[in-house]
Amino acid sequence: MNQDLSNSIGAVGVNGLISIVVSLVCIALAWWALQQVKLDLVVRHPKGPQGKLLHLLLAVVLGRFVAEFLIDYITWSQMIRYMF
Repeated sequence: MNQDLSNSIGAVGVNGLISIVVSLVCIALAWWALQQVKLDLVVRHPKGPQGKLLHLLLAVVLGRFVAEFLIDYITWSQMIRYMF
């Protein structure tokens, strides 16, 4: 019984670590991809602090949406084994 509890706690920890890593990687990829967006078309001073903050916030939002999809996909694919 104690071994089962230890294994389930370990699995929760691994899932948490995977979620953190996937989220950070997706945010970094979104930041990299947004470097090609010309913010000067919609922002007065894209090189100023407000423009940089907008760029960062867009990267976090976009990266989080992608990470959430990937984490859900991983979770769903792990649930398939319980189908049969």
